[in-house]
Amino acid sequence: MYTRIRDLREDMDLRQKDIAGYLACTQVCYSHYEIGKRDIPTDVLIKLADFYKTSIDYLLGRTDIRKPYPKSRQEH
Repeated sequence: MYTRIRDLREDMDLRQKDIAGYLACTQVCYSHYEIGKRDIPTDVLIKLADFYKTSIDYLLGRTDIRKPYPKSRQEH
């Protein structure tokens, strides 16, 4: 799971510091997400999935399909 968020970040040529800024956390906190030292909170998973335009299931390794799910009507 954790390699997915690292791979997505690296594919976009971003640094941990860049994503940490987007998430409003420290680089060290974000680094802990990437190496699996800290569980990723649900709100952070949602932000990452939106940022990378993918699904939480993809981030968690539950699917290999990167395409995000359609948004529900409540989220429009």
